[in-house]
Amino acid sequence: MNPNGARQVQESELPPGGRVTDFDRAAHRRTDPEWLARAWVDALVVVVDDGRALVRDEPPGLVLTPSAEVDPGAERYFLGEDAQGRPYFAVRTEVAAPPGTRKANVREVGHVLDEPDASLFITAVALVNWHARHLYSPRTGKPTTVTQGGWTRVTEDGETLFPRTDPAVIVLVHDDVAGPEGRCLLGHNGAWTAPGWARRYSCLAGFVEPGEPAEATVVREVGEEVGVTVRDARYVASQAWPFPGSLMLGYLAVADPDQPVRVDADEITDARWFTRAEVARSLAGDETDFGLPMASSIAHYLVRTWLTGPTGSPAGP
Repeated sequence: MNPNGARQVQESELPPGGRVTDFDRAAHRRTDPEWLARAWVDALVVVVDDGRALVRDEPPGLVLTPSAEVDPGAERYFLGEDAQGRPYFAVRTEVAAPPGTRKANVREVGHVLDEPDASLFITAVALVNWHARHLYSPRTGKPTTVTQGGWTRVTEDGETLFPRTDPAVIVLVHDDVAGPEGRCLLGHNGAWTAPGWARRYSCLAGFVEPGEPAEATVVREVGEEVGVTVRDARYVASQAWPFPGSLMLGYLAVADPDQPVRVDADEITDARWFTRAEVARSLAGDETDFGLPMASSIAHYLVRTWLTGPTGSPAGP
């Protein structure tokens, strides 16, 4: 217990991308251009190239580049400081992978990165994506320039643009039945056509619309995508997902599996109920009929939460 009586969160309880870290975003530094200029000299940089950054596989980690080796003309975005006061920045520019490294995106390596690497990677990609989309004001069409260390852009007439994150819900629908015969409803997205994705099934998801509470989005999206009515939507966890700039709000929700499943063919090509035993076998690599979400995603976390949660005891086949 900490001094105020609240239980400290354990790392094992947190979702991917949500681990406790001693990395400080140091927002008070963003408005000090002189400090930022000095900090750049000794900074380590996350170089983002088309949504990817350099990583090494052994041991798994994010490859950081000394600022002296980075294109001096690239825009700089201040990420923060570590516990030793070392500054970190992100830039968007082309980069070659030296021997022993490769370029990868968050989907590919997010689940194997420790902190602060995971947070640095996700924040860098999210910021780079936002800047790339806001070189001009969406209101006036006038060019924008970077201010506040990369956390705002301004136009010539003083309009200030702030980074935006798009909220979206992602939900694991289940039947609230315990044991190996309990079932969850997963769908296959029509956009998943890449090799290895043809048999992948995942949680249902969609963006929160203006004026809509997230819980209402859960009900609406499940109804629109698979024609099923859900109840008892329960928030579980969130995950920043920079594709290009979303915040995924993870839920569990209950539905009657006797309801007919009617997919929205524009988004979902197939959806069906899977038993807990089937899901456990797939996670163990013993089920070849279908695949599940990648380990770096909150969808994977939701599946595991349902698999081993209160209605999941005993879990597995």
